[in-house]
Amino acid sequence: MDFLFLLANTVILRPYVFVFLAVSLYIARPLLGWKRTWRLFGITWATAFICEFSSTRIGIPFGDYFYTGSTEGQELYIFNIPFMDSLSFSFLLFASYCVALVFVLPHAKMAEHQGWLFDARLRTSWPVVGLTVVLFTFSDVIIDPIALQGDRWFLGKIYGYPHEAIYFGIPLANFAGWAVVGFVSLFCYRWLEQGPYAAAAVPRKIVKRQLLLGIGLYYGVLAFNLGVTFWIGEIFMGMVGCFIVVPLTAALLVTLWRENTFSTVPDVINEGSLMRGD
Repeated sequence: MDFLFLLANTVILRPYVFVFLAVSLYIARPLLGWKRTWRLFGITWATAFICEFSSTRIGIPFGDYFYTGSTEGQELYIFNIPFMDSLSFSFLLFASYCVALVFVLPHAKMAEHQGWLFDARLRTSWPVVGLTVVLFTFSDVIIDPIALQGDRWFLGKIYGYPHEAIYFGIPLANFAGWAVVGFVSLFCYRWLEQGPYAAAAVPRKIVKRQLLLGIGLYYGVLAFNLGVTFWIGEIFMGMVGCFIVVPLTAALLVTLWRENTFSTVPDVINEGSLMRGD
């Protein structure tokens, strides 16, 4: 009963986390199918939890930091880690994955028809993995500074660092830790994706819609954090965040425009394409 109470109270206390999670599951299901979706999200949550558990004890891989325990008894904790914190890594990695696919897909066109090669090999290719890790880490450059100011908004002061650091109080080791979580999660997911799966043709409109929604999710998370940053009066921090986002946004818009994104994808991507494996 205590577990159910704390889980329910976590949802009530952190509705924005579960809204982002629900949206990410809605986007992932048509692209990956439930089996792949739960693999990716489950692996990411487990990897993030292990890394957080390790870092709060021996400082690896995020560097030295601690959870204050200020919301214990109000929301679900697993050992000393707030459940919602490790869970957040899952939808952030998936959103980054969608953006990475939009960058990579136009450069992998099939010779026999116009459109994008969106098969299992590309879906877990090293360019996709590498770019996803970069975008995933990049998102925390916006998120962590405002999260550290949680006592000034509805997040609460849930964590901190023992020493002041150069980037709005965030040590660079933290970003290295995010890269580790992203890479390990995708490496494990990639390894599980090597087996055979039943082919299932996916209509062009589904690929188009879900990847665009994935971009929307990625920017929605960034906009939420930047919005809170300005709301609490951290104007300089917010301006730095906006300035950091501009190059990525420009590159994404150029990619969508230059490659005439999605417009040349056939109505149905045939056998050998996206295999959902439900």
